[in-house]
Amino acid sequence: MAKHLAEQWRSVTRLVEAQPTSDGAGVNLNRTIATGALSDLDPFLLLDEFNTDNPDDYIAGFPDHPHRGFETVTYMIEGQMRHEDNAGNGGTIRSGGVQWMTAGRGIIHSEMPEQEDGKMQGFQLWVNLPAALKMSEPRYQDLDPDKVPEITHENGAVVRVIAGEHDGARGPVADIVAEPLYLDVALPPGAGINQPIPAGHTGFAYVFEGEAMSVIEGEPGNGSATTVPYRTLAILGNGDAVSLHNDTDKPARALLIAGKPIGEPIVRYGPFVMNTREEIQQAFNDFNEGRF
Repeated sequence: MAKHLAEQWRSVTRLVEAQPTSDGAGVNLNRTIATGALSDLDPFLLLDEFNTDNPDDYIAGFPDHPHRGFETVTYMIEGQMRHEDNAGNGGTIRSGGVQWMTAGRGIIHSEMPEQEDGKMQGFQLWVNLPAALKMSEPRYQDLDPDKVPEITHENGAVVRVIAGEHDGARGPVADIVAEPLYLDVALPPGAGINQPIPAGHTGFAYVFEGEAMSVIEGEPGNGSATTVPYRTLAILGNGDAVSLHNDTDKPARALLIAGKPIGEPIVRYGPFVMNTREEIQQAFNDFNEGRF
């Protein structure tokens, strides 16, 4: 386990189980943020996991739909997704690839499977924008798998760095106001990692493979631990580092995500997230009148 001396190790303040749901044209998902149990986790607005080898669960995809006022992050673990928008942009997100889309003032896009069979696994995260940037120009950061650094530790832990920094490797996602950390952490039995997280940033871990992963509460090796079961999100308390460990006899894998909270009112309706009801109504008017 990599060494890190923290002033305060983060502990788990709450566990939230994923809830099965459906979105798009009938894609089956497991959702933890944007549910009755957890409406948001500033600056994060939604976290969906899709993971199936049944084409009926994903083949209908996400046909044309609008967004305004936030960012969408699509991370493919396995499979391929094709995206296109009303400005003529398009591309394919492949296994291990990432798309960080800033919807800003408005965009209409689609995300459709570029496969008819086989496994499709990945995530979509929504990240809020502050009021000053909600009407910014839309943009994409499309990242092929080979652009994402992958760090292998002596204990067998493998960390993919999408955003932020881990063990000297910096993720390719840049110029995001939330100053995000986005890691894909794979731990063999008995292995662990320590990860700095800026004090004051919202942080969570989501276990998506294996039986469980532990968050060590206190100095690693001496502290107690909270077990985070499969398909469960652990909200992390304040501190400047977190220690993850796999105490099971099977490999485990989790997302570790953090970001700077915005602290502004959130008013959301479907694909629009603004600060006031009037801004939501304006978003509908602009969309219906073709101003996206």
